[in-house]
Amino acid sequence: MAKNRLNLSLDQDLVDFAKLFAAENRTTVAEVITQYLLSLKRRAQGETTTKILAHPAFHEAMEDVQAKLSEGKAEWHTFDETFSD
Repeated sequence: MAKNRLNLSLDQDLVDFAKLFAAENRTTVAEVITQYLLSLKRRAQGETTTKILAHPAFHEAMEDVQAKLSEGKAEWHTFDETFSD
């Protein structure tokens, strides 16, 4: 799908938060907003992802990853290390 530009005016504290959040999560502000709007769209259309989010194993895996990231214990790998033969 073609991308289109959308200009937003936000309070400076929200801009700062969005940039920091995106950097901490190794993504972009545009991707954060895109994911939020997609989630909002799915809810509005009744297409929630509750099933996977409610699954105990998924929930535990997410908590584990969040804990590792917040404690600085995550082990990062390059693309080649991860996907090479």
